Amino acid sequence: MSRKGQTPTRVLLPDPKHGSPVIARFINMVMQSGKKSVAEKIVYGALDHIGEKHASSRKRSATSRRQSK
Repeated sequence: MSRKGQTPTRVLLPDPKHGSPVIARFINMVMQSGKKSVAEKIVYGALDHIGEKHASSRKRSATSRRQSK
């Protein structure tokens, strides 16, 4: 047993693109073998894909609402 005491918790910097510490933690969870840039490409690509799907679904719902009036 170590007698040096507890290690201090490290401060996690937010991700550079969105400024969110939650996304930074998710990138660290996706990361394998220290390849952070690859993990960032995967996560940011998935977020962009979700954003595109959400935007297109909102456009479709807005046009259907206009037509039904």
